[in-house]
Amino acid sequence: MLQVNMSAVKRTALGKGECRRMRMAKKTPAVVYGKGDVAVPLQFDEAVLYKDLLFIHRRNAVVTLDIEGDKRHAVVQEIQKSPTVEQVLHVDFLEIELDKPVALHVPLRLTGVAKGVEFGGELTVAKESVILRGCPLDIPDEIVADITELDKGGVGLACADLVLPAKVELLDDPAQVCVSVI
Repeated sequence: MLQVNMSAVKRTALGKGECRRMRMAKKTPAVVYGKGDVAVPLQFDEAVLYKDLLFIHRRNAVVTLDIEGDKRHAVVQEIQKSPTVEQVLHVDFLEIELDKPVALHVPLRLTGVAKGVEFGGELTVAKESVILRGCPLDIPDEIVADITELDKGGVGLACADLVLPAKVELLDDPAQVCVSVI
């Protein structure tokens, strides 16, 4: 799984008005919560946060937050964006433990050209991602599936046929078809 380091500062100014002033000063408010602790309000430099969020966009990533010397591991839970301008308004981070299993959606990447498609069939993708459970650093960024052996009208590629890393389990129905050629 992808790992990203971000540095943040605790913020003491809370509320809508203070957050607006913070955004005008090119800072972005955020919060980290989880593990039964009190939520910690944070602030990030707008440009650095935007660049880091673009880097991990649509990927599972463990974010190591350096909050004034205190390191916490988290995942991005929610990003609030402005509907009119290209600006991040607020980010929620969910604190996780690296040695405890979590369930995450992992995208499928299909490689090759199916035999059935070469003979006039149409590739049907029923699942674009699968749900895996494992320790955050054991879960891959994507699952690569070779579809070159799929025939027209055949069974297709089921979740059980996917090659998963050790220490990771599939939470989806193993009989569910991910890709087929009709």
